[in-house]
Amino acid sequence: MKQSEINNLSAADLQAQLVQLKKTYNDLKMAHAISPIENPLQLRSLRRSIARIATEITKRELQ
Repeated sequence: MKQSEINNLSAADLQAQLVQLKKTYNDLKMAHAISPIENPLQLRSLRRSIARIATEITKRELQ
């Protein structure tokens, strides 16, 4: 998810997206531990998207 897309979301949408991405990340991580997934770079992109959303949530709370 790009930063421009994150900026357009509301606070509730950000929280929902964060929960969804964390669940997807954990599912992929477990699948990768059992047998290698086709594209392991998905893990990195999901982790970075989670960090972007968490950063935006924190930034909005501090304003």
